[in-house]
Amino acid sequence: MRMACVSPPESDGHRGLGGDGYQQEPQGPARRRGARLTEMVPVRFPLETLEEVRPRAGDDDRSVSSWIRRAVEHELEQQTG
Repeated sequence: MRMACVSPPESDGHRGLGGDGYQQEPQGPARRRGARLTEMVPVRFPLETLEEVRPRAGDDDRSVSSWIRRAVEHELEQQTG
């Protein structure tokens, strides 16, 4: 879930204020995590592949690992679909 900083309310005692006096508010719908991940699998990619993956993951507001997991899940769905 993305957070955006907004101006603090008039009350200085409002919970959730950061040290700078600004409060973070959720932006967009909540993200629900799937089942717990079970095992780490080290995978290596050529630099050129990572240079393509990083901006795509960023555009989707995901980590590189999360983006790769989603790509693998999508491929598996296509093959069984």
